[in-house]
Amino acid sequence: MKSMIRKCTACNRFTMLDACSRCGSDTVLAIPPKYSPVDRFQKFRLREMKENGENTN
Repeated sequence: MKSMIRKCTACNRFTMLDACSRCGSDTVLAIPPKYSPVDRFQKFRLREMKENGENTN
């Protein structure tokens, strides 16, 4: 979808383009992924977080 708002990874500026118009860095979607209580991939994400030493709480 081209109409979704995006955020620059370098300067944290919001835009609707794939690249920031200010610094030229890539942008990512600013909205979080949709939450589902039936999460098929939760065990994989938790295992990845434990292996990387990230806090799971």
